[in-house]
Amino acid sequence: MGKRDYSMLGPDARRAVETGLVAAEWYHSEVPRKEMKALMQRSDQPAIRDTALLFGAMVVFAGFGIALWPSLWSLPFWLAYGVLYGSAMDSRWHECSHGTAFKTAWMNDVIYNIASFCMVRNPVTWRWSHARHHTDTVIVGRDPEIAIMRPPVFAKLIGNFFGIFDSLGGWSRMLYNAFVGVHPEEATWIPESEQPKVVRVARLWVLIYAATIGLALWMGSILPLMVIGLPRLYGAWHHVMTGLLQHGGLADNVTDHRLNSRTVYMNPISRFIYWNMNYHVEHHMFPMVPYHRLPELHERIKHDLPAPNLSIAEGFAEMWPALKRQLKNEDYFLKRDLPPTAQPYRKDFHAAALGAAQ
Repeated sequence: MGKRDYSMLGPDARRAVETGLVAAEWYHSEVPRKEMKALMQRSDQPAIRDTALLFGAMVVFAGFGIALWPSLWSLPFWLAYGVLYGSAMDSRWHECSHGTAFKTAWMNDVIYNIASFCMVRNPVTWRWSHARHHTDTVIVGRDPEIAIMRPPVFAKLIGNFFGIFDSLGGWSRMLYNAFVGVHPEEATWIPESEQPKVVRVARLWVLIYAATIGLALWMGSILPLMVIGLPRLYGAWHHVMTGLLQHGGLADNVTDHRLNSRTVYMNPISRFIYWNMNYHVEHHMFPMVPYHRLPELHERIKHDLPAPNLSIAEGFAEMWPALKRQLKNEDYFLKRDLPPTAQPYRKDFHAAALGAAQ
């Protein structure tokens, strides 16, 4: 494919339509309808439990951080609070955008809007953006959520471990939406009827940030910003670490999630922060399965999937060299081998991509 244009308005966006990558039929592992219906069953209880634990921990950590401020003894509490604010909210934003975390719709909406604010992602814009991500996963010119573009910009990837580029981009877009309107690229996936909501949310957020900054100036302390705003920077590292593994180093412009997504086994704490999104192939194949049922789905279809990475470290050990090779060869990617029990990749449709992996 050579040089890629990731703009939603560029030549690769048109090429994706012309070559049949848009609205294509994606591969799905076979699961009997009755079993899938059971796996898709929603429940409030797991998400209420996890949400109470999340916000309870945030209150405790922030409380100790405030009480011990400005002593260095407050630092561990701010670091813990930051991960919950700047990383756990990423997965809550994600799951609640699907409407699968809770059975009760308004509970999904409340947590989705809170998490969107924490992650500086306009809830209207990103609901439609994420729908596009699932429809055209890692299709160049169509997917607005491709985290690692080719060739990779390592300075940006490393900077985002501290939230620098993502958060600055989010705050910049917030100001643009509040004072200018919907961005032309956003207008390619947000229905016209929804676009005024983008502006209203952005203006509300500007008021909240203005009040927080005003309080900090009045107090002569950054303490208010340690609670609202700055955690998006100092707590971002975990969601970036796990997020890069979702698709990093794998194929683009294919219609089989086994080629472009990665499942990684993780420790229980990371799984709580990440809300089981480490089962990422499974999630993309069947996005309506709630997060708490993904381990069951994994067991049901793992015979048809590439072997998962056994840890975060192993995932990075596999991904990082592939990203380095993409600096010289943008078409290179890691081809995940399938077990003998799996249905093969579609060689007719993916022949060019599979050749680039060699």
